[in-house]
Amino acid sequence: MAAEQASIEKELHQRELDLLFSDPHANHNAVMSISVGQGGVDAQDWVEILLRMYTKWAQPSAGERNTLRPGCEVELVETSPGEEAGLKGATVIFRGKRAYGLLRSEHGVHRLVRISPFDQNHRRHTSFALVEVMPELDESEEQEVHIDPEDLRIDTYRSTGAGGQHVNKTDSAVRITHLPTGIVAQCQNERSQMKNRELAMKILRARLYQRQQEEAAERREALRGDVMPAEFGSQIRNYVLQPYTLVKDVRTGVEVGNVQAVLDGQIEPFLEGWLRWRLSQD
Repeated sequence: MAAEQASIEKELHQRELDLLFSDPHANHNAVMSISVGQGGVDAQDWVEILLRMYTKWAQPSAGERNTLRPGCEVELVETSPGEEAGLKGATVIFRGKRAYGLLRSEHGVHRLVRISPFDQNHRRHTSFALVEVMPELDESEEQEVHIDPEDLRIDTYRSTGAGGQHVNKTDSAVRITHLPTGIVAQCQNERSQMKNRELAMKILRARLYQRQQEEAAERREALRGDVMPAEFGSQIRNYVLQPYTLVKDVRTGVEVGNVQAVLDGQIEPFLEGWLRWRLSQD
């Protein structure tokens, strides 16, 4: 009887969560960009830690799969290595059920407080990284975004990240700049320059589409959310490892004391908390 009741409660909870995905793009794949903010080499390391966190969230074991962690295919599009450690930035596409509907909650500035592994005096440092999330467009939506070829500057360069001998020894990486807006998209992780160009154009169209949505949505929050500087006072979530351990979402008030579990990809409490908070805001 108790087992049956628990099963029913679990099913009701899953159905309740299903009702929270009201965004028209909720079922789209998600394009995520992570970029370094204030904090020097620690901030670059923080970018790499966040990339690992989201990758581990996207690839749960069979027993961990649920509405808030359904499992996604992860495609690393581009990385920019830091000078001493970590990454200056990274772009990744998550392909799976409700990828954008889930990960749009992560858009914003993430703040890390810890004893720096790069400080010989073992002082506490604060680091920031900006996470931007947008939906990957389907073919019909891509057609809505008109791009004049004359408005594009396309640069090719040699990849500086992982990717094998061929990728690192040929000018296969592509950077596309939309001159009227200054929006940049780049891809370097494919062997083929043509494939890198296709992916970069897909990301550019997604960013331009998002810009159009922002301009058209005069009185409602844009899909991308508010653009904030990656610095103190603008964060959406704090990850504190010293002098205590706590991850707290500034918007929803959700707290988790097991910081390592969060950094290992267990971010479901924050996803659910944001979905419920968002519904209450609407």
